Amino acid sequence: MFALIDCNNFYASCERVFQPDLNGKPLVILSNNDGCVIARSNEAKSLGIPMGAPAFKYKEIFQKNKVQIFSSNFTLYGDMSNRVMAIISKHVPDVEIYSIDEAFIKLNGFSENEANKKCKDIIKTVLKWTGISVSVGLASTKSLAKVANRIAKKNSDKTNGFYSINDNKKRIEALSNISTRDIWGIGFQNEKKLSRINIKNGIDFINLPDKWVKKNMSIIGLKLKKELEGTPTLEIEGGKVDKKSIATTRSFESEISSLDDLIERITTFSMVASKKLRRQNSECNMICVFIRSNPFKQNSERYHFSLTGSLPFSTSSSIEISKFAVNLLKKIYSKNRLYKKAGIILMGLSPQSNHQFSLFDKDLEKQKKLMKSIDNIDDKYGLYKVRLASQDQKRIWKMKRQKLSRNYTTEIDEVLIVS
Repeated sequence: MFALIDCNNFYASCERVFQPDLNGKPLVILSNNDGCVIARSNEAKSLGIPMGAPAFKYKEIFQKNKVQIFSSNFTLYGDMSNRVMAIISKHVPDVEIYSIDEAFIKLNGFSENEANKKCKDIIKTVLKWTGISVSVGLASTKSLAKVANRIAKKNSDKTNGFYSINDNKKRIEALSNISTRDIWGIGFQNEKKLSRINIKNGIDFINLPDKWVKKNMSIIGLKLKKELEGTPTLEIEGGKVDKKSIATTRSFESEISSLDDLIERITTFSMVASKKLRRQNSECNMICVFIRSNPFKQNSERYHFSLTGSLPFSTSSSIEISKFAVNLLKKIYSKNRLYKKAGIILMGLSPQSNHQFSLFDKDLEKQKKLMKSIDNIDDKYGLYKVRLASQDQKRIWKMKRQKLSRNYTTEIDEVLIVS
């Protein structure tokens, strides 16, 4: 048996744990630079506020309905996530952390009653120890557990946050009531293919011939079909999974047009991305750089320029990565244009232990020692203490986060004071 444990309205719940007066009030969390809505409480959803809603467009709705607005506090959310996952791991050894607010578990050797009790115990313990409510879906496969979790969450007043697809009748009923767009793993492009042949729900999908699914949706689609039929094809992926690509992107506080300003931004992004790369002991051999205009600015031309290039050697050096990224930027930069966002994506990741030496390696050992020293300084004294010459030495660029809550669990000066 597999179970999916999903935190309910996770970002909003994290804010409410330390500010209980927010319970029952509409609440939204904004993206970087307070741009768009990335999380909503149930009360905000009922007001018709969609995911991705630009904050400036919904300002009147926020004010009219007294919607509580918060900047994204990923330090707080990440720490609360670690606490939830630690509790789950104490209950069950086979855990796959799927996202910041979701985890799969495998219940080997449990009877049905024992599995049900274990899931309910997790719900109670997580709520008691963290203040975060979770929903749990239990089934014979990971894909069906995802469907069961959706039922548990959508009908929480009846399910108390737990639902088990434990027989064929429940499986057929669940698949009959879920549209293809809501099935985990189908995706937007495959949904369009299925829509063209009038496949609308889970039952329609599993009734398709295996041959058609494999031809049009690859072996991955066929595995999904088998999962929904009740045959496990996906296992728990335990341990820490390294990222396949690393991106650092930001919107600017105001539009910029100067190449020098863009170079400063891309250099800073390269420093941040390469540090993430070294943290997982990886190197990259491909880099993508992009710059774009403000997509929300009306009556103006919209443009997006990007370029991907292969490095002559794999590296995790901030110096080499920033140098190559700036060269890409210069090739796509166009004068007399206003840019609102830029970013860098590191790709072609491989373990540092598998480094392939080449004639193009430059002072490899010296750069490794230098990067290690920079990381140690940052870890000890805080970020941005050591910078490259092309970075702004006087200013620490920060995201616009005017509605940021306190780091209640990680900063001693910001802990909750009870009098």
